[in-house]
This record gives sequence, C-alpha cells and structure tokens, in this order.
Amino acid sequence: MENVRCEGSNICYSDQGKGEVIVLLHGFCGSAEYWEKVIPGLTANYRVIAPDLRGHGASDAPLGAYTIEQMADDVLSLLDALEIPECYLLGHSLGGYITLSFAQHHASRLKGFGLIHSSGYPDSEEAKENRLKSVTMIQSEGIFAFVDQLVPGLFAPEAEPRLLDRAKEIGYKTPPQGAIGASLAMRERPDRRDVISATALPVLLVAGAEDSKVTPERTFTSDNQNITKVTLPGVGHMGMFEAPEQLVQIIKDFVHAPVQK
Repeated sequence: MENVRCEGSNICYSDQGKGEVIVLLHGFCGSAEYWEKVIPGLTANYRVIAPDLRGHGASDAPLGAYTIEQMADDVLSLLDALEIPECYLLGHSLGGYITLSFAQHHASRLKGFGLIHSSGYPDSEEAKENRLKSVTMIQSEGIFAFVDQLVPGLFAPEAEPRLLDRAKEIGYKTPPQGAIGASLAMRERPDRRDVISATALPVLLVAGAEDSKVTPERTFTSDNQNITKVTLPGVGHMGMFEAPEQLVQIIKDFVHAPVQK
C-alpha cells in the first residue's frame, strides 16, 4: 500500500496493473482488502486503484463527523496526486454514496461510474436513527462487537462462513472514530437519484438478489439507455466476496461497452 496526503489526511491505496484506470471504493467498515478477489481479475487489462477511505483501513481517521462530499474530495485529491485525468469510478455501498457525490461535482474526471450494492436514495428517518445507535454501540462496546453484529446481515443466508469471517477480519481494523465519522456522513447524505438519471456518462448498477441492506429496487432507480443494470442471483450485499468472478466480468463488460448515442 502507498499513501498520499488528501485534505490534510493520509490516504492509503493500492495501485496495480496498467491501462484504463478503474478506481474501486469499498463499503463501510471495509478497506481496499474488500476487493482482494476482484483486483487480480482486472489488472491484466486495467490499472486498478483501491484506496482505504478516510477513517478506514490504514488511512488516517480524524475525529469528528465526516461528510460524503469530503470523502469524495479525498478521491479527487488522490487522482490529482497520481496525475490521473479520467477514470471509471465504482463504489460499494458507502463507496457508492461517495461515487455519486464525485459524479455530481467532478463529472469531467469520469469516463463512467457505478454503484455496487448501493443507492441514490438518502437515509430514511429509521435509518438515520439506526446510524446514531451504531455510533452509541461503537462508543460503548467497541469496534469488534459492532463488526460482529454488522457483518452477518451483509451476506446472503447461504453464504460460506469463511466469507463472513474474512469480512469481519477486515472490519476489525476500522478505527472506531473512523466508523463513527463515516456513520454520521451516511446519515446526512442527500438524495442523489437525480445524479443517476441526469448523467450522460455510462452508469453501472449492480444489485444482489438477496441484499437486505440495499434492495435491487433501491439500486435500480433509472431506466435510461446509458445505464447497465445487473442482478447477482443468490448474492447479498457483498458481491465482491460472494461472486467475485461474476463481478469481474460485469466490470470488464461495462468498461468495454460502446457508449450509447
């Protein structure tokens, strides 16, 4: 892992392969390691960059609430530091919220973007309340207990236990203040469905048929011609663990797809 200074914080990232640039943003309480089964399938053809988001993995975890916009600016700073003018930006869950903010404010830096088990919807009032409960649990019981209760609900019921164990192992490395800061960022994010429906860029939307966190209906919010929609059968919220080979092929097909006129 390498690191670069972004908005006053160190952001660590993996940078592998050569060619068209694909940037992969992980989800909440994850890290670049979330993509460990996906990246090797892409690096023969592409340059794949996977950062540890602010507050996650080996990146700095400042105290206080973060914003999705701030986390998107971290990605912009990373692209600037690496002198990358354009890329395909794909985000899982929290990473998808960041991707939409980036697409809203920095569309000229994108060749296309995608959401993987993510949504343009904001948090519901119930979800906002649950974010505060998460913060309280992290503060009172610690990150290990929080990750232990978080991870099982991310996978389809029939997922192999070893996959859950690996997701927990990655999640345990999340600094508690980072998980809190990101929870509060997700709580305050706006409705960005219009970013998906209004863009002329190619868009990839990937959903898990058994995702109880972000249902396919919350992912597939537009039917425009520039949008590719894919449902992974038997998969929950963690396609990069549950169906990595399928996800690799979906990403390859998306990047190679002709632009609709």
